[in-house]
Amino acid sequence: MKNVALHNLGCKTNAYEMDFMQQNLQEKGYNIVPFDTQADVYIINTCSVTNIADRKSRQMLHRAKKKNPDAVVVAVGCYVQTGLNDVVMDEAIDLAIGNNKKKDIVDILEAFLAEREANQKNGQCQVQDVQAVESSSLKTLHDTSVIDINHTSEYEEMTLEHTAEHTRAYIKIQDGCNQFCSYCIIPYARGRVRSRKSEDVIKEVEGIVAAGYQEIVLTGIHISSYGIDLGEKAEVYQGQDYLIDLVERLHQIPGLKRIRLGSLEPRIVTEAVAKRLASMPKVCPHFHLSLQSGCDETLKRMNRHYSASEYLECVRQLRTAYECPAITTDVIVGFPGETEEEFETTRAYLEEINLYEMHVFKYSKRAGTVAAKMPNQVPDTDKSKRSDVLLEMEATQSKAFRARFVGREVEVLFEESKDIDGQTYQVGHTPEYVKVAVQTQEDWSNQIKKVTPKAFLAEDTLLA
Repeated sequence: MKNVALHNLGCKTNAYEMDFMQQNLQEKGYNIVPFDTQADVYIINTCSVTNIADRKSRQMLHRAKKKNPDAVVVAVGCYVQTGLNDVVMDEAIDLAIGNNKKKDIVDILEAFLAEREANQKNGQCQVQDVQAVESSSLKTLHDTSVIDINHTSEYEEMTLEHTAEHTRAYIKIQDGCNQFCSYCIIPYARGRVRSRKSEDVIKEVEGIVAAGYQEIVLTGIHISSYGIDLGEKAEVYQGQDYLIDLVERLHQIPGLKRIRLGSLEPRIVTEAVAKRLASMPKVCPHFHLSLQSGCDETLKRMNRHYSASEYLECVRQLRTAYECPAITTDVIVGFPGETEEEFETTRAYLEEINLYEMHVFKYSKRAGTVAAKMPNQVPDTDKSKRSDVLLEMEATQSKAFRARFVGREVEVLFEESKDIDGQTYQVGHTPEYVKVAVQTQEDWSNQIKKVTPKAFLAEDTLLA
């Protein structure tokens, strides 16, 4: 059977889908090998969130073809969906598969391989053109399997039995996004909100728990919208009841120890939601609320659907419901039109709310988005200066949050053994996702133990 090498780019949803594709390939007898080795088939699950992500996707595709010119190179996912014109003209790509077709990868790949073999037997030097792009007259250099993602209501059902990680499993519960932030291409790459049936989510989690996983992370493109397409008022935002109802049902699964939520829309966190979440001990007090800017004028240009004061209220609700919740966020600096005064408003705001971690991004112009055409694009030098300011703040605030756990007994789910300065440590995370290491020769992988951190081993790790 053929050797297949896989490489994933992008978000946790992509990672989940890659795990599923690998699972299906293995079930069909394909041998999975490392990406840096020579393989018969290379599959790259691409990302298209920024122009840089597009470039990385192209680089990995070309690296695969260079590794083995005779191999079948398969481009999968968001870059295929948003950059089809470029994909069909790229000679490094033999097969292109869009979103909502990943579940069919084995059938698509085997049909391609069979046709290629038949053509080679017939003495043909090149694969015949096959066009599977709906409503398009493009002539391709290779095979494509791409649907019109913006006009489908089908959730692409997948079920994982195991994942690349051994202690934590990412569970995809929805796809698509209806938000249309002015800087974001993802609604065009992933389509509109499509929710997975709760019964299917529960069945998958029960199987994952039976396989020995103790923690799950609910993920998707916009999980705060989970279920809004399933109710009678699908056009109305605020799908929190659907999401929290699902969490409450998952909380009842025997053997499941921890539930984490992926990135949340800030508006979903009401007083009622915070109280419901806090009433469930299995829900980790670790919440990622994407902010992007602390300045209302900037938020309006971004087409974010909340104000800085509304975001602050969501943070307050979580801190009222929990003793010490870990709240993290994303921030974009240098968005078109962001003046020094607007940035200073964001900086002061972030200093005030004092979060656990901030992922700071310098705005990257993404072709095809509204923001790419906006006036007053910010120079790269200004973006870098602003990023440095926030990264320095982030390091200080993050270390201060971790320091709260020194001398305090915590529960740690240990995930791996790691050599640090010649010593062997068992490393894992608390429910707040604070990393803790214990020096021991014993294997504690996938065990939850109570320990008391006594100092910092590294800036991002406590020593117990």
